[in-house]
Amino acid sequence: MILVPDTSVLIDGRITSMIKAGEYKGATIIVPEAVVAELEAQANNGREIGFSGLNELQSLCKMAEEKIIELKFSGIRPTLEQVKLASGGEIDAMIRNIAIENAARFITSDNVQAEVARAKGLDVIYLKPQVTDFVPLGIDQFFDEHTIAVYLKERVPPAAKKGTINDMKLVKIRDQPVSEYELRNLAQEILERAKRDPDGFIEMEKRGITVVQIGSLRIAIARRPFSDGMEITAVRPIVDVTLENYAKSDVIKKRIVSDRRGLIIAGSPGAGKTTLAQGIATYLSDAGYVVKTMEAPRELQVPDQITQYTTLDGSMSNTADVLLLVRPDFVIFDELRKNEDFTVFADMRLAGLGMVGVIHANSVQDALQRFSDREDFSVLSQIINTIVFLEKGIVTKIYDVGFTIKVPEGMGSEMHIRPVTTVTDSETGSLVLDVFRYDGQTIVMPVLPGTPEAPAAPGAKVPLVQSVGQPVFPASKPGSSLASIPNATPRTPTEDRPGWRLNEKEIQREIGRYTDGAIDVEMISDTKAVVYIDDKDVPAAIGKGGKNVSAIVNKIGIGIDIKPRSDLDRQHAQPSGKTEGEISLGSGIRIQTDKKQLVIIAPEQSGKIVDVFAGREYLFTATVNDAGEISLAKNSSIAQEMIRRYQNNESIKLRPV
Repeated sequence: MILVPDTSVLIDGRITSMIKAGEYKGATIIVPEAVVAELEAQANNGREIGFSGLNELQSLCKMAEEKIIELKFSGIRPTLEQVKLASGGEIDAMIRNIAIENAARFITSDNVQAEVARAKGLDVIYLKPQVTDFVPLGIDQFFDEHTIAVYLKERVPPAAKKGTINDMKLVKIRDQPVSEYELRNLAQEILERAKRDPDGFIEMEKRGITVVQIGSLRIAIARRPFSDGMEITAVRPIVDVTLENYAKSDVIKKRIVSDRRGLIIAGSPGAGKTTLAQGIATYLSDAGYVVKTMEAPRELQVPDQITQYTTLDGSMSNTADVLLLVRPDFVIFDELRKNEDFTVFADMRLAGLGMVGVIHANSVQDALQRFSDREDFSVLSQIINTIVFLEKGIVTKIYDVGFTIKVPEGMGSEMHIRPVTTVTDSETGSLVLDVFRYDGQTIVMPVLPGTPEAPAAPGAKVPLVQSVGQPVFPASKPGSSLASIPNATPRTPTEDRPGWRLNEKEIQREIGRYTDGAIDVEMISDTKAVVYIDDKDVPAAIGKGGKNVSAIVNKIGIGIDIKPRSDLDRQHAQPSGKTEGEISLGSGIRIQTDKKQLVIIAPEQSGKIVDVFAGREYLFTATVNDAGEISLAKNSSIAQEMIRRYQNNESIKLRPV
């Protein structure tokens, strides 16, 4: 008997199994050179199926040496042009021609190849996917009922992570290191099973890495050059948890089936987010909703009635286009990592689909920050209604996301009313986060315990928001720059809080990335600090559009006012009492000063935006508060300039914009 196998059969690995079973003993097997070339190209590209096919060829060679079969190679290697046309069937045609020339039986596990071969009049043996009687995988020997993950690497003893989600530890399985030969055999067996098992998928295959899903087992096979040695990592769930097993399941059910159908599951890696997601999916399906999933890789263990989709042509955006046509009631998105994922999630939610997303985050602030960096904060409450936060498999907090128009909590009275996305604890109703736009930057500001929930009373003497000594400008005014976050509670000179000293050190560490000079930090409240650095380093610390200082504010949750050291030196050089008191400028305008502030008092301009002039020269634009005042930090460059102009007998005037 003469047999000609194609590439799929060698990758599948069943031909050697059939020979060992005595089915084709003594047969002549002709391997087309096109098959060898295809396997070689796949192996050179780091694809595991290439190595699997080459291992099968080596096994056939060994059988030929033992006189079990006769092995021959025939044909010519494909040209570059034929390789380019491989997707159109050019290589497959070369393989079939070898069978025709030798009047051989053609063996394939590719259904399309089998049908074409039959149409050509060939005697075809089609090896259908095996659906039953699977023997245990070799990697199963490393698992027991307490094993969550197994880690196998060449030249290293195998290890496993065992225990529960609340109590896991890494243990060594055996003292003998794993050899590369052992790993190759395991990898080949895994790939063969993935191709034959209806519940098996090759989820991803790139140079040096292959990710396989077989039932509930997710296996990553890595080799050089992606890793420094061959490695197999296998992970499986150890418990099957339903939504009812969670302490706050009633709250989650109420949220998800109401009109608030945008839910995010957040937590650190290994916190149990995927387990909760599949519990929600099963609950919704049992409740009569049409549920689909978007996963890469597909690892949710859900009932058969829930269809699991992955990337279409490498893009979740294409998958979303299909789902918008299918129109399910709910989509489970596991998990959001790339910019495209966040955009797709937002588009589908705004299109009216119920969405449940999984996102890695160490806190609710981190989760909102990842979203606000990609989507406009003003629509966050339409995309996300509820955030469920997990720690070690336990739902610790559930947050509600809303939208309002107000002054951000804990901010000074000079902060104007603006759109704010709010995050509140669903159990206590207390405010946790405010997300708002400030001078072109989205700020995710935690609301500290004890922060007043109402803006300061009109007329309170609070320093204006500043950046490098500039007064605040309306958002539409050219030349406005990122401002630090103010706070209405000034620090008294006698305060000495250990927490403030820790904050000062953290700020010095963060600002130190942008300057080699001295850094002077003065905490003036729990959420506000003034930082003096070398004049030349101020632009770098603030960053283009305030990007750098905004990132620091978001990271440490403390407003930072960055000022040049020349302002500090000028403040120390100012003779005390020289400009203390109140000065009348006429037309109802007065200037009032103390040790910290310079206040322009203009009751007739209350609530108006005004341009401030010294003589005929424009100085700045500001908003007069409801008490008829404009407050400036006395050591700011603008305040010092006003004092200098007045001492030079230049008239100070206000002109409404």
